[in-house]
Amino acid sequence: MNKKYIIIGIIIVVLLGFLLIPKYMDKGEIKVKYKVLEKSEIPEKIREVLPKYLTEERALACRYDDEIYIIVTRGEKNTGGYSVEIDKIVKEQKNKDQFDLIVYAKFKDPDVNDIVTQNFTYPFVIAKTDLKEMPENIKLEIEYEN
Repeated sequence: MNKKYIIIGIIIVVLLGFLLIPKYMDKGEIKVKYKVLEKSEIPEKIREVLPKYLTEERALACRYDDEIYIIVTRGEKNTGGYSVEIDKIVKEQKNKDQFDLIVYAKFKDPDVNDIVTQNFTYPFVIAKTDLKEMPENIKLEIEYEN
């Protein structure tokens, strides 16, 4: 009889572990909702400052008209065929008032057999988020696709 209760207790503990551990491992990460903008949707003010950052590989945030935009740039490339897309944006709460962002981006390079334009390109993507405040820091996590 005691073995039966011990086994049931172990099963309950294991089930609770599967349910509760992911909450604690999450570290307060919350997915941020965003919309990738077409070039025609990019606000004029952002278009004006964008050239300053196109030569760098980075992610940055920009506030315009009470909206927060995330910009991911790949830097200067010698040919066409390079691209960048945002996979997800995660908000990592540091404390009650401060948070960091982790931007997960996918970079794609041209295949060696691809026919590409022979001029400098500056791949970038801009997303409008549902954030109301600017992050303290932004970290760019890159995944290369073939």
